[in-house]
Amino acid sequence: MTRIRTRVAIVGAGPAGLLLSHLLAKAGIESVVIDQRTREEIETTIRAGILEQGTVDILESSGASTRVRTVGNRHDGIELRFEGEGHRIDFPSVTGRAVWLYPQHEVLKDLVAVRLAEGQDLRLGVTAERVEDAETDHPRVIAVDADGQLLEIEAEFVVGSDGSRSVVRPAVTESATGGYFREYPFAWFGILCEAPPSSKELIYSNSANGFALISQRNATVQRMYFQCDPEVDPASYSEEQLWHELQVRVPGTTLNQGPIFQRDVLRFRSFVAHELLRGRVALIGDAAHTVPPTGAKGMNLAIADVIVLERALRALLLENDARLIEAFPETALNRIWKAQHFSWWMTSMLHVAPDATDFDRKRQIGELRSVVESEAGKTYLAEAYTGWPLPQAG
Repeated sequence: MTRIRTRVAIVGAGPAGLLLSHLLAKAGIESVVIDQRTREEIETTIRAGILEQGTVDILESSGASTRVRTVGNRHDGIELRFEGEGHRIDFPSVTGRAVWLYPQHEVLKDLVAVRLAEGQDLRLGVTAERVEDAETDHPRVIAVDADGQLLEIEAEFVVGSDGSRSVVRPAVTESATGGYFREYPFAWFGILCEAPPSSKELIYSNSANGFALISQRNATVQRMYFQCDPEVDPASYSEEQLWHELQVRVPGTTLNQGPIFQRDVLRFRSFVAHELLRGRVALIGDAAHTVPPTGAKGMNLAIADVIVLERALRALLLENDARLIEAFPETALNRIWKAQHFSWWMTSMLHVAPDATDFDRKRQIGELRSVVESEAGKTYLAEAYTGWPLPQAG
């Protein structure tokens, strides 16, 4: 067995784990980051990419990304479409903030490059098996490296940022599934296609045929989704059928069509771990919570976790002050549950439930009108979508 020591052991090289290591390094706190994936897998897995104003500010001000504003596309609003009409929510006019379209794999490219350039101990192809001694001053991560050799990382603190199937979670919650959970009766059928954007901004469309989201990746690639059965086979649709399903759900907008080169089905789940902290082990990102993608909160919520935890770790490891780490769960959960509510609200307002009655549909339209015809309604949506204020990092 190979044994190493560090101040903070981070399991998971996603946006949360890599940004945490970056901010800790700026504070003079060394860390080791491990992940079972290869660099290519980390940098090429396509995921959503709407970044809140605060997320963009943190990435840029910390030096984690120099491309987020130059390569990313600023969006000043979204369109809510229902009953064949579009209603634009203008973010800056009601909040003074915007969002950026910058896919998660681009964020990861930036973070991996920065961390390696700065000498980060980043160990890929390393699979964490468990965490031991969580309630001592020296918790340990037991892992297996790419050659099948055992690796033990002894640290002063362990962070689980290893996704929804977290190996670290049992050390905190005493169960791999310990948490509050909701599964929705629908999913998103997503496509990537070669075509210019059909809209300058995202369209969230409620229709009697179900929900659709019209988005883009860049000037030549579109990302689109439509509501589907969670059990549907992605290969069961022809391209003609996919375009029909999308177009019929966005009446009033003619979609630009092109060759579809990726398709997948994204299930809708909400989860919050029963505990975020036990002793000197904490959970952040998808290890701690997941949200439906409707509110664009997933990666942004992970970044918010990082900001709160990094401040607490600086106080603990540099000043021997445990007050912020003890308060970490409550502080983080305040935002997590707000994000859960917003994601649930957007999801329930825009999707058609399988058992929806005529009353349910008409009530849903009344809810949408209450939002778009009210300054207070538009402001609430814009404030939540662009992101609540973050504490300062570093």
